Amino acid sequence: MRTSIRCRPAHGRLALLCVAAMYLLLGTAQVRADSDPRDIVDTAVEAGNFDTLVAAVKAAELVNTLKQPGPFTVFAPTDGAFNNLPAGTLESLLKPENKQQLVDILTYHVVSGRVSARDAYGLNNAATVNGQRLNVAIPDGKLAIDGASVVATDINCSNGVIHVIDRVLLPEQARIPAAAKKAGKFNTLLAAVSAAGLAEVLDGSGPFTVFAPSDQAFERLPEGTVASLLKPENKNKLVDILKYHVVSGRVYADQAAQAKQAKTLLGSVLETSVSAEGLRINESLVVQADLDLANGVVHVIDAVLLPEPMNPRQAMRTLHDAIRRGVPVYNHGDHRKCADIYMAACKMIVDSESDQMPQEVMDVLQRTVTRAKHMHHSGARAWALRHGMDSALGSMRQMSLASVE
Repeated sequence: MRTSIRCRPAHGRLALLCVAAMYLLLGTAQVRADSDPRDIVDTAVEAGNFDTLVAAVKAAELVNTLKQPGPFTVFAPTDGAFNNLPAGTLESLLKPENKQQLVDILTYHVVSGRVSARDAYGLNNAATVNGQRLNVAIPDGKLAIDGASVVATDINCSNGVIHVIDRVLLPEQARIPAAAKKAGKFNTLLAAVSAAGLAEVLDGSGPFTVFAPSDQAFERLPEGTVASLLKPENKNKLVDILKYHVVSGRVYADQAAQAKQAKTLLGSVLETSVSAEGLRINESLVVQADLDLANGVVHVIDAVLLPEPMNPRQAMRTLHDAIRRGVPVYNHGDHRKCADIYMAACKMIVDSESDQMPQEVMDVLQRTVTRAKHMHHSGARAWALRHGMDSALGSMRQMSLASVE
C-alpha cells in the first residue's frame, strides 16, 4: 500500500513540513532496505575475505543448502586460513573426485541453529552438520573452536550467523577399523571382527558407537576363551558378543551417562552409569572416551562385555520391540521392511540357542522362520512372522503366569 502526502501550495510552512515528511519516509525505507541482512552465502561473497570458502562451497554444491532458511551457524575460515593449509591440499580438495571429502570438511564448519558468541561461551562442544562434534574452549578468555581462534563474531545473516576463524577445521577422516588398526592396541578386537565377518559393516557409513575392549581387556578373559571364539564353528556366538559392543548412531560419553542405557545391535541393552572412576558400561570402565571418527564414536573399555544368554524376558522384549517398529512400517506400505524387522527378531532368538529359553517357544519361532523363508510375497511373509511371534509371546505369557501361581 503506497503512502501519499498532499501538499497545498497556499500554506508554505505546511508545504515545507510535507516535503520533510516525504524525505523522512523515503530515507527510512532506504535504511530498512540497506539493513536487511543477506543470507550466509551472499554475506560471505560481499565480505571479500572468504573467496576460497565460497569457491569450496560451490565446488561441494552446498550453495543451495546454505541459502535455505536454516538457521545455521558457520565458523568461516578466512582466505588467509586456507592459505595456511599444506601445499596442494586445497587444490586436491577442489577436484571432483574428492567432492565427498570436501563436503565432510565444510559441513564440519556448520552447526544447526543460531549459536551466538555468547551462547558458545557456555558450551563445551557443538554437534556439526556432518555428525561429528566441535570442541569449544575459552583459553585466556578468548573463544576457540577445535583450537582455531575466533577472530570475529556474530555476523548476522538472514538465515543464521557467521563467526570468523583463523584456521580451517579438519575432521577425523579415518573410519572405525582403520583407526583401531592405527591405534595398535585393538589387535584382538580386529581379529575377532574379521573372523565374525563384521569388518565391512564397521567400515560402512554408520554411524556407530563402539565400546572397544583393548588387547589387555581380552587378556583378562579365561584362558582359551579367545581362541575358542575365533573358531569357525563358534562364529554365531562371536558375532553376538561383538554386536553387544556396538550401538547404532553417535553416542558420546555425556549422552551415555544421561541415557542410563543403550540398545546394542544385538538387541540387548547395555546399562550405563557414572562411578567415582568414571563412566561405566555394565561393569566395564571407559578408560578413553569420545574418539570421534568419520563413521562413529569409539569408547575404549577395560573389560570385554559378555551378553547374558537369551531368556524369556529378553525374548519378549525383543519381539515386542520388533512389533512396535514393524507395525507402522507395514501400515505405510513397506511390507518387505516390516518382514525384515520381524525376521531379524525371530532369528536373534532362534540363533541364540539359549538353554534358558523354553523349547516350545524355540520350536514355534524356528518353524516360523523356516516357513517365512520360502514365502515370496512380502506381505504374506510379514503376517506369517507376526502370527508366529504372537504365538511365542502367548506361550511365554502363560508360562510366566503359571510360574507366579
